[in-house]
Amino acid sequence: MNPASAPAALKRELGVFGATMLGLGSIVGTGVFVSIGIAAGAAGPAVILSIALAALLAACNALSSAQLAAAYPVSGGAYEYGYRLLRPELGFTAGWMFLCAKSASAATAALGVAGYGLHLAGFDAGEALRWSGFIIAAAVTVLVLTGLRRSSAVNIVVVSVTVLALGAFAFIGLSRLSDPAAAEKFTPFFPEGGTITDVLYATALMFVAYTGYGRIATMSEEVVAPRRTIPRAIVATLVVSALLYMAVAVAAIGAVGSETLSGAAGGEATPLETAARALQFPGLAELVSIGAVTAMLGVLLNLVLGLSRVALAMGRRSDLPPALGRLTRASEPRAAIIFVGLAVAGIALIGDVKTTWGFSAFTVLIYYAVTNLAALRLPKDQRLYPSFIAWAGLFGCLLLAFFLPRTIWGPGIGLILGGLIWQFAAKRLWPSNNSQGDTRL
Repeated sequence: MNPASAPAALKRELGVFGATMLGLGSIVGTGVFVSIGIAAGAAGPAVILSIALAALLAACNALSSAQLAAAYPVSGGAYEYGYRLLRPELGFTAGWMFLCAKSASAATAALGVAGYGLHLAGFDAGEALRWSGFIIAAAVTVLVLTGLRRSSAVNIVVVSVTVLALGAFAFIGLSRLSDPAAAEKFTPFFPEGGTITDVLYATALMFVAYTGYGRIATMSEEVVAPRRTIPRAIVATLVVSALLYMAVAVAAIGAVGSETLSGAAGGEATPLETAARALQFPGLAELVSIGAVTAMLGVLLNLVLGLSRVALAMGRRSDLPPALGRLTRASEPRAAIIFVGLAVAGIALIGDVKTTWGFSAFTVLIYYAVTNLAALRLPKDQRLYPSFIAWAGLFGCLLLAFFLPRTIWGPGIGLILGGLIWQFAAKRLWPSNNSQGDTRL
């Protein structure tokens, strides 16, 4: 194909409902089915407080993302905002962090699908977990290659099944809280010997679970009437997911306690299935497992979509190989999708959800720190919300990033430096391509 004959922009096909469902498909998955268990291991029952704090920080970041995406409705999210409103180095850092963070999150989702799916089929995960995750990541990449419209239709189906399963689990679990045995699992609320650092660490882990709304921003080049659609879709996504997370966390802790949840997350990536079995309601464990599989398939699908759009934007500016910045005649970023799919499938072979999720926490916090910083640079006539919201988001992201263990943020800083070295080399490997137009409405 002659690159000159390919279209320069993606098609606008997503309305409020489609964009909201993409956001929910990115949020209601790994975060609720896996990371609640991981965070409960750090904070105990106080993970409920961590979920609420993470929701508040996510709300600040969501509003910053919404007004930026409304002003600059192009693929790339904070990568593009950093370039346009800050400095190229900060824009690149945001894009680099997004690729690293969300590739790890996507791999976690693939492993989650594998863990719940193997359990549902009656197999022990074991060594099969890693290779199953690899195959699942590859299969979803093939689906994304068929186009946004088909991917969006599949996403609506899987999100609907997921919400049904989680609603049933939360309703049955909450109805059992009057049992004294369930109430005992919430005491002590803060683990013995625990500190505020543990709660903030869990908050950082749970914050990652909310950041799926950012998929709406990274795909804003494909949203109809972005200045109206994007803020509505992001706010709706965040409100629904926060309420659902709180209900599920309370029900899960009441069913098995925080220690059991944590153990299930680390062993075979199936904490909610373990909690559902403890409730001893006919068919509930199977329904939760089906919901988990569909949920994390949705997350994986949406992450591959979002990651490919960031890779597309970075390829357009020659921060990644320029071939990734090209579209097919059908307006699809095929090369970027294949690149992302291979990266996610490779990371899935690590086979450790705690490692992949903890790593993604630091990198995504840096990504959203850049987002908030860019929001502070918006001209007054383009702002939709007061500037203190962006300040709160910026401070919260930087604070939580360094409440993660040093074994996570230390290599994270090294990754940023490595990325900047790559950018320096890339600009000399390929001619600069900063011709991407300003498509603001």
